[in-house]
This record gives sequence, structure tokens and C-alpha cells, in this order.
Amino acid sequence: MRVLRRALVAVFLLAAAAVGAAPSGRRIPLPKGKGGVGLDDMRYAPGLGAVVVPAGRTGMIDLIDPKTGAITSIGGFSTSAAGTDHGDGTTSADEGDGFLFATDRTTRELVVVAEAPPKIVGRVKLAGSPDYVRWVEATHEIWVTEPDAARIEVFRLGSGSPPAPQSVFSIAVPGGPESLVIDGARGRAYANLWKAETVAIDLKSRRIAARWANGCGGARGLALDGRRGFLFVACTEGKALSIDVESGKALSTAAVPAGVDIVDFDSALSHLYVPGARDASMAVVAVSAAGDLSVLGNLPTAERSHCVTVAPGGEIFVCDPRAGAVLAFHDPYAAEKP
Repeated sequence: MRVLRRALVAVFLLAAAAVGAAPSGRRIPLPKGKGGVGLDDMRYAPGLGAVVVPAGRTGMIDLIDPKTGAITSIGGFSTSAAGTDHGDGTTSADEGDGFLFATDRTTRELVVVAEAPPKIVGRVKLAGSPDYVRWVEATHEIWVTEPDAARIEVFRLGSGSPPAPQSVFSIAVPGGPESLVIDGARGRAYANLWKAETVAIDLKSRRIAARWANGCGGARGLALDGRRGFLFVACTEGKALSIDVESGKALSTAAVPAGVDIVDFDSALSHLYVPGARDASMAVVAVSAAGDLSVLGNLPTAERSHCVTVAPGGEIFVCDPRAGAVLAFHDPYAAEKP
């Protein structure tokens, strides 16, 4: 019966996508979103209980309550004209130590945002143009990818109040880095090279510790099942794969919508979410206890919807840059068996 229900839902969703159906999720318009917003790296922040949406050219980070859809905005970032390019303003943020750490691509700054009350409390210049920012709990550092310079810039927080980040190291990642995932339990970070490889970086030595083939023509997003040690790699051409982070062995692959970029994983359901910007749909992929991938079905999204994040309770949030909005879904599939 469970298999039949999955099949019926999958057939319905695939049919809807085939006829160009409207997004099946609830659309949450962003403040100042009219004319489109450059959206990229969205994250769920447990400390805030909110989905953190760096809203590109609007000059704001928008915090979405995943239950009500209510939005609180934090201003003070760079602004630019309407459009969906995410090369300006704030496009990545991560939570750590009671703060949000965000990038501003226009000013090339790392920005420190206090969570209570939410406001900007500090800025520091970056050595290059930023992409992803991630908090590293194990070392109390902030890592910022700078792909134009093929490196990750490492910052530590100073002792002041509020603490000022200080640049302390630069990690060379030739051929990358694209995306960044922190695995605190194993003391590693993972990043893609633009093609064919994923690298593991030791958090303490800050050196590349392993290289794994991923077979991607264009390697993009990453997500981690930290408990079971599976790393998920997204290939822009329309493929997702799982890698065992202990052995580096590729375990399974699945065909997904084309135009893949950012992905996310729900550890409670054991589902991987893979939106395809070109196909305007998102694959929901089940991950077995052995790391095998199987597509449960595709949810209709919107053209250029390339980024996703998940919140507790099976709530999924997908960017809709052209509409200047975020699409909210509830996962319709049952959890995988542990």
C-alpha cells in the first residue's frame, strides 16, 4: 500500500510538471521583492527558529517563520536595481554563537548580525568576492568561499563585544570551491570543484585531506547526512549521487531535473531535495540506510528555482527569484525506514 501511494503521488506530480503546472507550493512574497530578487543560499537557523533568506539586491536578510510565513527583515546591506541576478548584495548567511554571519557581494564584506535584537553589529573586508559563508562550531571560525580566487578565507572572532572577525588563514582550493558543508563530528568540511571532484578539508590543519570523484560535468550543491556519513553531490546536468565520507566511495546515483544547484537533506525523513532551475521542478529523493537513492516524485516549482532549504516537520522552502518570493511546501511522502 505504501508503494502504491508513492506511485500515485509521483504520477500526479509528474503529469502536472509535464503540462507546465503552476508551483504546487504556497508562495511567500518577500518585502521589496517586486521585480525579482537574486536568491541563492537559504538556511534554516535553529536558534532563530526561522528560514534565513539573504535577499540579494533588496538590502535585507528576510527571516521567515516556517509555521506562519511571517517575515522579519534585517536591513543595512547593499541595494541594487530590480532583477534576479544574485551577484549583488547579501546572498549567503549562517548562524553561530548567537550571531548571523552574512556576505555582502557588492562591498565584499563579511557582516556580523546580532540575533537578539536582529541588527548589524560589525563588518570586515574580505580578500575576494564571496560565495558561501559557514560557521565552524568545532573551531569557532567562519569560513567564506571565494571561488574567483580559488580559496576559502578563514576568520576567527575577536574578544570584543560585539566580536570582530579577524582573517587568519587562506585555504587554496584549485578548481573550486563550489558549495561548502561542515561536518563537525568528523572534523571536516566538504566542497566541490567545478567539475568531476569533491574535496574533504581537515578543519584543524585546514588542508585538503581527500579527493573523491563525483562524475559531474558541473558539480554544484552539497548536503550531508551526518549521522550515517553520506554526502550528497548535485550535478547541474541533472544527477545526484551519494558518497560514503569514510571511504570516499560513490554509493548511488539518481536522475533529477536539469539545472541543479543548491540541495538540502531532511535527516528526520531521510529525504534529499533537488530543485532543477531549468525544469521548474524539484525531485524528492529517498535515501536508504545503505545510501541508495530513489526518486519519490517531482514537485512543480518555478523557472530559475535553484535553491532550497528544509525546516523541522517536513517543511521545504524553495527560492522563486523571478517572483521575488519563496515557495513553501510540505513533504507529501512518508519517512524512510532507518
